[in-house]
Amino acid sequence: MAAKRQRFAERRKARGYTQERFADALDVDRTTVQRWERGEGSPHPHLRPKMARLLGLAPDELEEVLSSGSTVSATATPWTSRGTETHDDESDAWELARRVQASDVGRETLDRLESSFDQLAAAYPKSAPQDILRRVRRNSSYVLHLLDAKKTLAEHRRLLTIGGWLSLLGATVHIDLKQEDAATARLQTAMALAHQAEQPEIVAWCYETEAWRVLTDGDYARAAELSRISQGIAPAGSSVLIQSTAQEGRAHARMGQAKETYSAIDRVQDLSSSLATPELPEHHYQYDPGKTVSYTATTLAWLGDPAAEPFAREVITRLDAGRDVAKWPRRVASASIDLALVLVAGNRLDEACEAAQKAILSGRLVPSNHWRALEVVNSVEAKQLPEAVDLREAFETLGANDA
Repeated sequence: MAAKRQRFAERRKARGYTQERFADALDVDRTTVQRWERGEGSPHPHLRPKMARLLGLAPDELEEVLSSGSTVSATATPWTSRGTETHDDESDAWELARRVQASDVGRETLDRLESSFDQLAAAYPKSAPQDILRRVRRNSSYVLHLLDAKKTLAEHRRLLTIGGWLSLLGATVHIDLKQEDAATARLQTAMALAHQAEQPEIVAWCYETEAWRVLTDGDYARAAELSRISQGIAPAGSSVLIQSTAQEGRAHARMGQAKETYSAIDRVQDLSSSLATPELPEHHYQYDPGKTVSYTATTLAWLGDPAAEPFAREVITRLDAGRDVAKWPRRVASASIDLALVLVAGNRLDEACEAAQKAILSGRLVPSNHWRALEVVNSVEAKQLPEAVDLREAFETLGANDA
């Protein structure tokens, strides 16, 4: 058994530090201080000068305090034995309890990781995919490192959940970049971690994300099927339930199935009508009721319904697009493509060219959405408009910019 550092703990208290305040002063987790005081580890040499200052000790005095202590005994527990001797099974029980509670991870670390993921998911619609992917990799690497650390079962489950969300977001970015193998690997990882952590919401998001991927590849029937599977797994009232319903509607729209499309639009509106605006409205995995307008615009545009126009214009106005297209959020660029599709269908070709060109020049169209812009380009070229040359030239730059 390790030796408790009783003098170390007493000196900390005498200086007015709780374990948490002392940990904050050293920029470590509280659980780290707890382990030091239990004699389960020693402070790193680079921390010791600051520790000495905080405790009001000379360096050699600190070393003496850290090296002294008394052996932990069974009598230190709140439970006392009815017998006169300590049996091995009693000691085993105490040791098991100690190890279950021991951790090198800590609540603060997990809180920071969860907050970091939320910020990433909120930045996703506005940031370059490569930037998001870089940060996903960095956070995922840290999660992988912590999986090898000592931690409680509850902390292990939280860590698996964080890893699942990060893998899911990474898969989404890979799909945006048309990096198919990497997207598949990350989706499979997200699914495995979600099952281990018993997180059906992440599992449902995996199916919804795969539905989007096959939809962009033109397999609309499979997209509708995957969306329904997602809905069957999604927790009641969850964001993924609404999102997968919207995804099903878009798949039906691409197949020209008007009845099923309108049914999905109505269900999305019913499901989202009671939702409050989330703290991070742009969070990719937290459904903002304002997104309903965007999804309706896209779905109706794909169906060829001119009713898409006011919805698309509302998105552009609501998000205050302005004249600087480089500052547009991704939803404005998508809404501009939706608007262009409707205008082409209505033979309002000059307006269609203008809307499409703004969307293309904004730089907010990721590779997985290039096909939507191409539909507008092809339609304008078929009409043999003079503007078609400039529009085609702008479209051709998309591939160069993503390289």
